[in-house]
Amino acid sequence: MKATIFFIFIFIYISTPAQVKNYSAANAHSHNDYLNPVPFYLAYRSRFGSIEADIFPVNGSLYVAHKKEDIHPQRTLKNLYIDPLLAALASDSLRHLQLLVDVKENYLAALLLLTRELEPLKPWLAIPGEPNRLTIPIIGLRPPPSEYKNYPSFIYFDDDLKLSHSAEEWNRVGLVSLPFDKISLWNGTGSINRKDKRLLRHKIDSVHAAGKPIRFWAAPDTDIAWKQQQKLHVDLIGTDRIEELGNLLQTKIKRK
Repeated sequence: MKATIFFIFIFIYISTPAQVKNYSAANAHSHNDYLNPVPFYLAYRSRFGSIEADIFPVNGSLYVAHKKEDIHPQRTLKNLYIDPLLAALASDSLRHLQLLVDVKENYLAALLLLTRELEPLKPWLAIPGEPNRLTIPIIGLRPPPSEYKNYPSFIYFDDDLKLSHSAEEWNRVGLVSLPFDKISLWNGTGSINRKDKRLLRHKIDSVHAAGKPIRFWAAPDTDIAWKQQQKLHVDLIGTDRIEELGNLLQTKIKRK
């Protein structure tokens, strides 16, 4: 019988990761990175720790696009991300990255192709219990937790806290991603109200107690919102404004 997520929180409380004390660009996440003028490289050169790519499996290849009708023959996952990652990790022995892969269609076909395409990156791929320099969490369409065991250990899964997991299944969760706008309607200007701040902090602390990092999507993309997420201990701060957030986080602002 599966334990619910709440029992898992208690079960692995002792593995709670240290909270971020000093933020840097390693705590930045490039949302829909492929929509930027220079995919991968703009975020990489800004020292971002996490980069997101949406994929569609089509005719035996993985294409990167927000919508299927936007697919272009040259914009494959291999061209835009796999090959650049190979070059980057080989040339910089200190760099750690997360490639967040958002499966938009047919996760069975997509994950089979992804497993094959990641093969050249295996020397750098993290697996449960063995941290390494590249982590691959799957978001979007993904299998139920009971099927996680059917995939190679270097494939992690994102979670939204809606499904129960066994301890073994929870071990395959690499990240928790929650919709900010379902918790708070704050627009990222002025001050966030106390009730919303309390709700956000409860979510964040609960995820940390379960031993996982957290990010929010659909959060305000403003300087004030970025700083508020730091104060709330959010692990990854997402943005479409790569250079602005990168410059802010390079200062390694200490949370008050």
